[in-house]
Amino acid sequence: LRIPPAYIKTFEGPPHGIQVERDKLNKYGRALLGCTIKPKLGLSAKNYGRACYECLRGGLDFTKDDENVNSQPFMRWRDRFAFVAEALYKSQAETGEIKGHYLNVTAPTSETMMYRAQVARDFGVPIIMHDYLTGGYTANTSLSHYCRDNGLLLHIHRAMH
Repeated sequence: LRIPPAYIKTFEGPPHGIQVERDKLNKYGRALLGCTIKPKLGLSAKNYGRACYECLRGGLDFTKDDENVNSQPFMRWRDRFAFVAEALYKSQAETGEIKGHYLNVTAPTSETMMYRAQVARDFGVPIIMHDYLTGGYTANTSLSHYCRDNGLLLHIHRAMH
């Protein structure tokens, strides 16, 4: 595969890499340990937050939304964000460690996705995620720029559902 140098120069690459994630979580010299909360569908926002707390309090460095966790009637996105942020703060206070959670900001429109990213930042959650194929290339580029400008880590998921 040969990619023209002029084209390569137009690609900004990811907003952050593993070193920035390690710096943000203050974790060095070992693998980062995390999990995706299961069951991925069916928990209330409160129970989802509790599951995140138990994982983080138990020693994980981060937890992650599954790609299907978005904004369903049983767990609306804003409620999930609030309970997850509470889990982060509580587990950090009890362990003395920095913790993370990958909040899924994928939404039906680019504007809603960007708004969810702003709310995640306002809650103090350091990492967000986006389903790249569902959201689209332009939405992903906008979100990448937002994360660069606002100190958020961006995880790209490619589930397409």
